[in-house]
Amino acid sequence: MKKVIYIFLLLSESILAQQPDAVNIMEKSRDLTITEALRANISLTIIEKNGSERNRTVSITSKSYPDGTEKRLIKFLEPADVKGTGMLIIDNKNIADEMWIYLPALKRTRRIATTEKGKSFMNSEFTNADMSSPALSDFRIKHLEGSGQGGYWIIESIPVDAEKVAEYGFSRRVSYIDMKNFQVKKMEMYDRSNKLNRIIEVISIYPGKNGKYIINEMKAKNLSNGRSSTIKFTNISLNEIIADELFTVQNLEK
Repeated sequence: MKKVIYIFLLLSESILAQQPDAVNIMEKSRDLTITEALRANISLTIIEKNGSERNRTVSITSKSYPDGTEKRLIKFLEPADVKGTGMLIIDNKNIADEMWIYLPALKRTRRIATTEKGKSFMNSEFTNADMSSPALSDFRIKHLEGSGQGGYWIIESIPVDAEKVAEYGFSRRVSYIDMKNFQVKKMEMYDRSNKLNRIIEVISIYPGKNGKYIINEMKAKNLSNGRSSTIKFTNISLNEIIADELFTVQNLEK
């Protein structure tokens, strides 16, 4: 029996060794979501455990650059209590992202600290970190058992140290990526006790050029508190010319 188990383990290791590099898969999946330019509105629906809903409307403008950097400007349009709130995100490919938030009630802009990236995005079940694409160097990345079967790569990303765990708000993330087109379909986030805490599912995508795409609708479910949140893009435009000057702290406050 021990010999059979040993042979099975060897076969499993051999299969994993033949898989495409997990980091390369994650990098390709990330790159496919970076469009040259984007303007859209976002409907953010927050659903409480009892089924009651709150809705927010957001505008988003983004632009990508040859070095892999992507810049995003997010402004809240509705309801009145959050109108004028804005976020500026500089999504760097290989170094830590930069985030600022403008709070109109205080007429103040402040930089979002790395320790806040794992916190809730505007009281939803998405986090600030979900609004960006973290540097792959922040994680140890590998295939999990079953990866490459059933049409999906199953890839685990573990923060490299305790500081990164605190920054992203999870101890590990498991991503399910379509083998045909490298589109992420689902992500599972585990807490520090290695208990499944949040699930993000991609409901639909909006196709762009050259195989690129936008996640058109996705849902985040918090298993700890029973809440969920949905983000849906509308009025999508991919063909506009967007000035670099838009992505500044000064413009965030306008």
